[in-house]
Amino acid sequence: MSELIKSVCVYCGASPGASETFINIARELGRELAGRGVRLVYGGGGIGLMGAVADATIAGGGEVLGIIPQHLERAELGHRGLTELKIVDTMHTRKRMMFDQSDAFVILPGGMGTLDETFEIITWRQLGMHDKPIILINHEGYWDPFLGLVDHVIDKGFARPAARQLFSVVAGVGRLFDLLEAQPQTREPSYPERI
Repeated sequence: MSELIKSVCVYCGASPGASETFINIARELGRELAGRGVRLVYGGGGIGLMGAVADATIAGGGEVLGIIPQHLERAELGHRGLTELKIVDTMHTRKRMMFDQSDAFVILPGGMGTLDETFEIITWRQLGMHDKPIILINHEGYWDPFLGLVDHVIDKGFARPAARQLFSVVAGVGRLFDLLEAQPQTREPSYPERI
């Protein structure tokens, strides 16, 4: 693993989704993180894909940092079996802390919260606030509509084609780690052209 990638933030759903394969891909990701000695940073929930990726990382002997706001702790059943669970005051604090604690961002299927986090972390990169890798795992084409929307925004002149360079897309967990392994050992900021 690149020496720069010690902690990976995973954005994903607090729901299991409509197919067992979503839970399976989350578990596979957790096992791989643990096996490669990469800390999982995530939203702190114990249910859905969030719980699955955390449980698999823990089961594999990996380190897990969960960050959850007080008002969601009960709704998402804050996971009590983590290496560390931080309970914070707001969603904004949660997202900033997840950002600060992570070297890369991996996005599994999820709902509105996952979409919010995805757009925000991509926008932060576009604005030059970071140059950390952002990788969507497009399991069973889940992110195809999102990619279509990004292309639509570009086609209509509200973003430049370089916006597609702000993130990478892989079909599965194996290819994800190929990309992370390829990260340079020293990374100089190299921001794409901005809108």
